[in-house]
Amino acid sequence: MYHQNIMNHPQVRAGRPRNPALDQAILSAAASHLGELGYARMSLEAVAAAAGTTTPSLRRRYPNKAELVAAVIGSLRAEEPPAAAPTPRAHALAILENFQRNLRAIPALAILGSLLAEEERHPELLRLFKARIVEPRRALLRQALAAGGFPESADLDALTSMLVGSFYGRYVTVAGIPGDWPERVLSVIWPHGTSPAAPRHAGHGAAAIEGAGTCPG
Repeated sequence: MYHQNIMNHPQVRAGRPRNPALDQAILSAAASHLGELGYARMSLEAVAAAAGTTTPSLRRRYPNKAELVAAVIGSLRAEEPPAAAPTPRAHALAILENFQRNLRAIPALAILGSLLAEEERHPELLRLFKARIVEPRRALLRQALAAGGFPESADLDALTSMLVGSFYGRYVTVAGIPGDWPERVLSVIWPHGTSPAAPRHAGHGAAAIEGAGTCPG
């Protein structure tokens, strides 16, 4: 079946040379429709019209909607997370700031909601989103925490999930994600200019992150 190879689907097909401008117009229109309408309601016909082309022309590139959405996810212009910084804490903060910029620059959260709704029918699309947007930042953030001198008993995977998850939790509040959120949420477990909290404080930090991520205001 097509979805077994969708992670590596071909971008170039035989025939006349591709028009890069039209390719980009199609992907931009598809990303917009996916974020605004969701996977179920978007259509190849509407995407083609928005891109200024025909449905047959679009289908020569992407025979079905799942392949088009996979191409959209693969083309999301996410700014790459920083590979290093002067200190582990500065690196962790830079990664969280990068994550916030990407959430604002692309309709990542709207697209994620649509993919979650389609997870049962098209799990490969959600896997691609995770691989493209989520996992690289999680891995780097965990490395920054690991280099920061947290106690051996600290659950770095849980801390990583709480830091990243706080953005999703805050997004659904009335106020949305404030500009200073990366520093605020990191300071809960790692105040600026201090060493990471001792194990007896870790529980308080975790509770504060969860509360900060899900409560409005």
